[in-house]
Amino acid sequence: MKSLRRLVYWYLSSAFCLVLASCGGGKSTPPPPTTYTLTVNSTNPASGVQISVGNTVNSLSSQVTTPSTQSYDSGTRLILTAPSTAGGNNFSSWTGCTTTNSTTCNVTVNANATVTANYAAPPPSTTYVLTVDSAMPSSGVSIGVSPADNSGSAGGATSFTRTYNAGTQITLTAPATASSSSFSSWTGCTSASTTTCAVTLNANTTVTASYSEPAVSSVTVTPNPATATIGNTVQFSATVNGSAVTNNSVKWSVAAPSGNSLSPGTITSSGLYTTPYPAPASVTATAASVQDATISGSVTVTISAPAATAGPALSVDVAGATHSINPYIYGMNTYLLDSASVTTAQPAIVRWGGDATSRYNYKLNTTNSASDYYFENSSGVNGMWGGGNYTGLITAASAAGVPALMTMPVNGWVTNSSTTACSFTESQYPGQQSYNGSCGDGIYPKGTNNCATTGGCDIFGDTAGTIAALTSTANPPPTPPAAAGATQEWAQSTWAGGWASSILAAYGPANPTTGTGKSVAIWDLDNEPAWWDEVHRDVHPVASTYDEVTNGGIGTALAIKTVDSTAQLSGPVIDYWWNYFYSKKDIESGWSSGAPCYEAWSNPVDRKAHGGVPMIEYYLQQMSAAEKTYGIRLLDYLDIHAYMAATYNGSSVAFVAAGDTGMQQARINSTRALWDSTYTDPNFQQPNYTTDSNYTADCDTPLQAPQAISMLKTWVAANYPGTKIAIDEYNFGGLESINGALTQADVLGIFGREGLDLGMFWPTTNYDQQTPGNMAFAIYRNYDGKGSQFGDSSVTSTSADQSKLSVYAAERTADGTVTIVVINKTYGDLTSTLSVGGLVPNTTSAQAWLYSNANLKQIVGPASVTITPPTGSATASTIATTFPAQSITLLVIPPG
Repeated sequence: MKSLRRLVYWYLSSAFCLVLASCGGGKSTPPPPTTYTLTVNSTNPASGVQISVGNTVNSLSSQVTTPSTQSYDSGTRLILTAPSTAGGNNFSSWTGCTTTNSTTCNVTVNANATVTANYAAPPPSTTYVLTVDSAMPSSGVSIGVSPADNSGSAGGATSFTRTYNAGTQITLTAPATASSSSFSSWTGCTSASTTTCAVTLNANTTVTASYSEPAVSSVTVTPNPATATIGNTVQFSATVNGSAVTNNSVKWSVAAPSGNSLSPGTITSSGLYTTPYPAPASVTATAASVQDATISGSVTVTISAPAATAGPALSVDVAGATHSINPYIYGMNTYLLDSASVTTAQPAIVRWGGDATSRYNYKLNTTNSASDYYFENSSGVNGMWGGGNYTGLITAASAAGVPALMTMPVNGWVTNSSTTACSFTESQYPGQQSYNGSCGDGIYPKGTNNCATTGGCDIFGDTAGTIAALTSTANPPPTPPAAAGATQEWAQSTWAGGWASSILAAYGPANPTTGTGKSVAIWDLDNEPAWWDEVHRDVHPVASTYDEVTNGGIGTALAIKTVDSTAQLSGPVIDYWWNYFYSKKDIESGWSSGAPCYEAWSNPVDRKAHGGVPMIEYYLQQMSAAEKTYGIRLLDYLDIHAYMAATYNGSSVAFVAAGDTGMQQARINSTRALWDSTYTDPNFQQPNYTTDSNYTADCDTPLQAPQAISMLKTWVAANYPGTKIAIDEYNFGGLESINGALTQADVLGIFGREGLDLGMFWPTTNYDQQTPGNMAFAIYRNYDGKGSQFGDSSVTSTSADQSKLSVYAAERTADGTVTIVVINKTYGDLTSTLSVGGLVPNTTSAQAWLYSNANLKQIVGPASVTITPPTGSATASTIATTFPAQSITLLVIPPG
């Protein structure tokens, strides 16, 4: 095989060589190829057109510029390509080509030839005008346009035009609002989406951006601008403007300038603006449309103080001493009381009282918070000065040189030994309104457990006492024994007598005949029996009655007095207007079954059973009878809680901040409820028992002037003469402000002038957070910070207008110094002449101490005030001075 392959290879090689030899034999030369010229021209333009020339054989290409002549071998095939435009003209055709295809020319060179790329000027462009308009408003709306038109102009303000070549696609954009109108639609567009309009321009076209005026365009407030004088009001009105107003109502608001912490005052839903005090220099009142809350109108209100003016005449007659002022009118409750306030205010007596004390267990130092806080037991009484144990209070009061008033339970229950128990647990009463841990607030919300009341439904304990036993131990008040049975042994066997006995042993007698007592000077006979079936409804679910309150009070008082005859008793500690005249059983009966009126007086079953005698008068009568039985006075103070602060805009002004000047004026005016026969309040209707001379069957009973102090005196004089009168809880609110200080000072002045025997202020907040309230006490108890006091013997004092200036005067019997408190209740300075009769003629000056909004932390003084002695036939000296706005002035006149 190998030899055969070599033989074939040799043969083929030899044959190839023979062929070559024959081809190259003789060396003959072939003829040269034939060549031709190809001329490339152009028209319109005649020159300068760059033509691409390609060879179909070798795919090589070159470029020539017309006119151009090139030589090619015969038979050469060429491809020429012309540009689509040249010299601004459009390619139209080839001439001279073998074949053509659009801008391509195919040529086979077999002779001299000429090809021409022909161009033609484009036909003139068609242009159209785009007009851009707007409606409502018809002009001035800035519209964006893209692209710019043939002249380079783009967007503009309506109306305007732009010119474009036919077929141009244009986008226009309108603003969402224009001149307070809102974009609504486009017309004339090829297509539109919200504020965008697309147009393909193939004819003269008008597009319009249409707007609609808002339904509410503005709110106009009048008067504008406005001014207000502090203490007055301004009535504003508002007009809602727009194309489709369907609601003319506005929502009013008022604001102080940014960064100003002072209250701006208030404005009602009808636009009545009431100034604040103290006030910023200006405020802004705003009325916002209810239909469209984004639209509002405002007015700047410039606020100014009233101009100084002449005040009412004042007079004091030092020779007209009327009665001694009992220092106990300057009392304070110890709930939230702190030592710093005691130092400043120097209260004359302090009270252990309030809801939590009604069930206090002195043996265990436990109590129950009742409805005030989830009916929970606790160790001690939270928030009490001295630490919450009664021994701590007695110790703290004794150290401060202040006698104490203690509350003795009468409602039949004291707290048991548990400090964690509560009455209405979640496990037993699921679905309550709120819980503290597992302890409920004793209220089912509407819709739970068949409760149909919007505010919820109270849960009550059972009369068998099974719920009460969770937290408390039955402790019925002592049943008054026969006279012979009222022994020490009997007394000490009772809860009340046992507690009083332990205090006597530890601290001595309540009111020793000599020296100052360091014990419990006065005992309250429980607290607010009108609400035992509400506040303490877990243990006392049934309304209190004449007999329960009266007999329980007599038995308790007898036990205490038998143990310590120097102790004084105060009762019935009733706080509710209707409970002064009816038992709580009567009140509940009237509310539930007293058709047609369903008022507290409508079905007084208990009062009828007790001879028709009013509740408090019956209580006094029975206490008087008990004195005859036992030979000892069992009631030293007829005691009420007088929450008689005014109602302003539907809410009480007690226990709240000062508010606007309207609220402030209502607050200080309502101190008249303590004494003024012309002052009435919607909360105090006539008692309306059937035998009353002014009884009416009309459900809308007339109002009655409370005259609280006079009312107490009248009851005492008629039913138990010699009984002192007490108000051991009251609050008029605003104690953080000068308004609260003026009101409190007015109250203390009234207490002294009207002859109250005991008064106990209940705080709005922690005492140390109501400095002005403490300063009102200090005016009477510690005006110089060194314990100097207002006089203890009231003297005649009058004001020609007590609503502007009230005046209270007294003499210090120890040194003959005359003290006069003048309260300016207005918001402007008042200059008045104070006539002082009975001074010795050589008295020519007095000290003046001032408390005002200028310095809420201090009583400022003393300043010297001139006294002008009487001349000629006059008998009174005079003091002409200015009493600053919203201030308390204390004049101290030394003895001659």
